[in-house]
This record gives sequence, C-alpha cells and structure tokens, in this order.
Amino acid sequence: MIATAVRHRRTRPRRLARRRIETQFRTLVSPHQLNTRRGRTIYWIVLVGMVVAFTAIFMFPLYWMVTGALKAPEELDQIPPTLVPQDPSFDAYIEAWNLLDLGLLLKNTAIYAVGAWLFTLAVDVSAAFALSKLRPMFGKLITGMMLATLMIPPMVLMLPLFVTIVDLDLLNSPWAIWLPAAANGFNIFLLKRFFDSIPRELIEAAEMDGASPARILWSIVLPVSRPILGVVSIFTVVAVWKDFLYPLLVLPDTDRMTVSVAINSLSQTMPTNALTAALVIASIPTIVIFLFFQRHIMAGLTAGSLKG
Repeated sequence: MIATAVRHRRTRPRRLARRRIETQFRTLVSPHQLNTRRGRTIYWIVLVGMVVAFTAIFMFPLYWMVTGALKAPEELDQIPPTLVPQDPSFDAYIEAWNLLDLGLLLKNTAIYAVGAWLFTLAVDVSAAFALSKLRPMFGKLITGMMLATLMIPPMVLMLPLFVTIVDLDLLNSPWAIWLPAAANGFNIFLLKRFFDSIPRELIEAAEMDGASPARILWSIVLPVSRPILGVVSIFTVVAVWKDFLYPLLVLPDTDRMTVSVAINSLSQTMPTNALTAALVIASIPTIVIFLFFQRHIMAGLTAGSLKG
C-alpha cells in the first residue's frame, strides 16, 4: 500500500508535465509532423498559397483600375469583363489629364496636403509634448476633453465648422483646409502616448545641461519619434487627399478644387476609361507618400538610447 502511494507520487509529476507539453503543442499540425519532409512540404504549400491568395485579393482592385484605363470604353463596359486589355492604349490617360486639367488639380491638392501636414506637425507635436512631458495644470482634464471630441461624429461638426469658415472669410482659401487639419485630437493622442514611452532620463539629462523645452523637443524627442511622426504624416496627407465633402463646401471655386471634387463633378461627362485613368493618376501620390514614410514606421527608440 505504501509502495503504491510512493510510486503514484513519483509518476504524478511526470504525467502533469506530459499533459502540459501536450496542451502546449495541441495544434492542427504537431511539431513532430512539421519536422518530416511531408509535413514541411504541406506547410510551405499552404503558406505560399495563402500569401498568394491574399495578395491577389488585395491587389486585384488596383490591377483592375490600372488595366481598365488601358481598355476602350466598349471593352471596359462589356460583360463578361476581360482581365487583360485586348488592345491596350494610354490615350485615356492623356485624355483625362487634358480634360480635367489634372496638373492644376494635383498642384492644388498637394498644396493643401503639404500645408496641413506642416501645421499638423507643428501644432499636434507641440500639444502632445506639453501634455506628456511638461505636465501642465489640468493636463489630464485637457486630455480627457480632447478624447471626448473623438466620440462626436464628423458629420455633426461639419455645419459649425463651415459656419466658422464663412465667418472668418476663409472660403476658397488654403487656411480653410490647414487649420481644421491641425486641430486633430486623435493625432495628439497618438503622439502623446508615444512621448510617454520615451525614458524620463533623457529629458532630465537635457534639463541638467540647461536645455530649454523647445531644445529638448527639437534635439531629443523628435529624433526618436520618427515612427509615430511617419504614421501621423501618412494619416494627415491621405485624409486631406481623399477628403471630398468638406473641400466641396469650402472650396467652391473651380480653380481651387481638389482632385477628388473635380473628378466627381465631371464624372458624368467623361468616358469610363478616362474616368478610371483620372482615378489612377489621383492615387499615385498617396501610394508614393506611403512608400516614402513606411521606412520610418518600424524604426524604434534606439536612435536616442542612453549610453552606459
């Protein structure tokens, strides 16, 4: 009886350990099966197939838009559609560029986007730095009120914002785009959360050397904040570039329209392939901007780490 109990006590930890291992590796395919040649073959087939399938799903709308502009209007409207243009031609791109005066529209939209980006960085970065590192009086209350504005639907704010722009006589002015873009509570919240993660020792070391808050922000905080600055930059530029309703209200002049508003206003009088070509041309700048800033998104805080 005693020997049985002792033997049970000795084997119980082994059974528990075995159960833990089985629970840890209880998956659709066990690690032992993946180590075999058949398991590795199936794994790579499934992995490559899923990657190719999801890539095709996400890239197909872009492919359809680019190739649709290379087709004739009759081929673009026929059913069933053709995946590859039968007689590809770039005439639709030339027609869209000349018919819409896309050079002027892209210039206008670029001015609005770059100005909004600069004002956003200047205002939101300063506000986030003050709330995160300077710790002003009622800072938590200000942050809470700022976050509360995110609960308000944008359409509710459209009318008072338009009335304010009219009262300030900012219609058909870039300031009508720049100023509202800078007052972005979401961007301030993102920047503040990132600034909170910066080690306090960096700030204290700079203060001991006599650096002012502006110098700390410029020389210490901004160099290690490239990831979040890249994210905020993408959000700001893409939001201004794709916005439609607000520019339609505050920029009624034809010579000051954004590219999205102008394409919509002339979409009924344009051939289908020319309209598709205009959409392709209007999408290129945002893709380039993303490719430019995405290098900084994954950058870490190591650029400003403490030494020894």
